[in-house]
Amino acid sequence: MNIIETPIPGVVIIEPRLFLDARGYFFESFNQRKFEEKVCKITFVQDNESKSSYGVIRGLHFQKPPFAQSKLVRVVKGAVLDVAVDIRKDSPTFGRHVAVELTEDNHRQFFIPRGLAHGFSVLSEEVIFQYKCDNFYAPQSEGAIAWDDPDLGIDWRIPADKVVLSEKDRHHPLLRQTSLDVP
Repeated sequence: MNIIETPIPGVVIIEPRLFLDARGYFFESFNQRKFEEKVCKITFVQDNESKSSYGVIRGLHFQKPPFAQSKLVRVVKGAVLDVAVDIRKDSPTFGRHVAVELTEDNHRQFFIPRGLAHGFSVLSEEVIFQYKCDNFYAPQSEGAIAWDDPDLGIDWRIPADKVVLSEKDRHHPLLRQTSLDVP
């Protein structure tokens, strides 16, 4: 596996080693030992999967302590623009984001440590998106930031008239309006 560092410490892009032949391909999508050697020590406790159509934007979501979550995300079918925003108040990269395109063809994965908000936009007709979490979901600890916060300057690569949001994601506060209790 190849690890690509990003401008936000701890946020990495993972490119698996792909084995191709006439039958198709094979790759290891997760190996605990290799992950801990190259990225960080972690224990994932929950796997999630979502299916979405073109234009859907999910996010920017996070879990507040003590239920904060690290996530390892990937696309099984289709393509997304995946985004991580540093919301750790004392971080030198507070308010900055990293965006990476994850597709069924590039097989990239994106690791987002605790203390970052996460979201993605669907660039393909349909996407199947999977992610591992290192803490269980706790609805009472949900937090979110407006996907279109102008201070973040995220280009979601979806025309404004094509954006599809949940009712909940339409009403999140801007980062500067958010009360953060994130380590």
